[in-house]
Amino acid sequence: MKLCYTGFIAILAFGPFAAAQAADNTQLKQIVIFGRHAVRTPIAPNSVLNNFSALQYPTFAVPGLAAITPNGKTNETILGGYFRLWLTQEKLLTGNDAADAPFVYVRSNNTPLIVDTAQAFAAGMLPAATVSIDTTSASDPLFDPVDAGVAELNERMAVAAVNGRLGGSPQSLATAYAAEIALVRSVLFHYPANTTPAPAAPAGINDVTAIPIGVTAGSSTLPVNLGGLELIDTAIDPFVMEYADGMAPSDVGWGQLNAGGISQIFRLYDRLLDLEFRTPYLAKVQSSNVASHIVRSMVQAATGNAMTGTLGTPSDKIIALLGSNTNISGLASLFDIDWLVPGYQADVAAPGGALVFELRQSQTTGEYIVRASYISQTMDQLRSRAALTLDAPPATAPVFIPGCSIRNATFDCPLEDFVRVARHAIDPRSVDLMN
Repeated sequence: MKLCYTGFIAILAFGPFAAAQAADNTQLKQIVIFGRHAVRTPIAPNSVLNNFSALQYPTFAVPGLAAITPNGKTNETILGGYFRLWLTQEKLLTGNDAADAPFVYVRSNNTPLIVDTAQAFAAGMLPAATVSIDTTSASDPLFDPVDAGVAELNERMAVAAVNGRLGGSPQSLATAYAAEIALVRSVLFHYPANTTPAPAAPAGINDVTAIPIGVTAGSSTLPVNLGGLELIDTAIDPFVMEYADGMAPSDVGWGQLNAGGISQIFRLYDRLLDLEFRTPYLAKVQSSNVASHIVRSMVQAATGNAMTGTLGTPSDKIIALLGSNTNISGLASLFDIDWLVPGYQADVAAPGGALVFELRQSQTTGEYIVRASYISQTMDQLRSRAALTLDAPPATAPVFIPGCSIRNATFDCPLEDFVRVARHAIDPRSVDLMN
């Protein structure tokens, strides 16, 4: 199967247009939830991070690298509880967890962080049942298709594809994002952002903002290496987690960052992710397999006929896939989709946030449609571990599927057209129909 590159647009508020829409006469038949892991500890140890800053990085409540935090678990369970409320209202769940559990399929990438996230989500969605988490001991072909041997990454093509998006001048990113880089430097070296001229780096500290940005071959999991931009992102990675985990304001960027400042700084992180996983060539290689499985699973549910290359069984009502923001970014690029929710930059796959694909059936014509959205707790909902209800939901943006969606408030897409779009976008050479 192939998916297409035309442009996913997310709109958060409908305004008067929504009021003019006809009542929804569709019934939810299946939902695919493709989510990111919960709030975690940093990806680099403080012994490394402290080489980048004038002050010592704060420590999280749990040790270890990229480990889910207690507050991260709580927020993921809260999010699962919201899906329980919503899907019960939609009559996809009955409220009887033991009866519902056999129709729920949950699969996660095999790192402890993501398995723990999947377990916390399932505990919120079906608290009175035990949900089995499907995971592998080796590289999972859905989330790591290159390492799993399903897809083949051409390193020279990867470097050329990213360089091509930068006009062959990756160092120009330092100019394009000069304001964000200056803010990063001021936070790391602990001086007011408007200081002119900017002070020298403290003795013995590595100024990551001065390291050249380039594009060289990476690895199977990090397809290209962007030099100095990689180190900047390592240095700033803890900031969003510090805020979302509820650390004291004095510990969030050493007291220099609020949610708005974090959002501005993370334009650099988002750009890195965009180049490494939303570049079309890289998205085809890295995301065709998971896209194929999602589409085929929805067709399987609509027809009731078992198919290869699917997730779960034809009778499964809920499919939850838990991975990383890199997985979500790649899938979004493959379908050329975008979203925007309050407090985040465009297309950010926030901690715990998910791309959601609903398979619905018209109650008048019998036609199957696909309705897509992006659902995420806001930064402040994460920070305060706010309860989520149908009256106080997470941020939600309907998502437009190019070449498929029709002009209504929820951007519905006929399933037949969704399959056609998929066939144009997915690279069949990067698909495994057996796993």
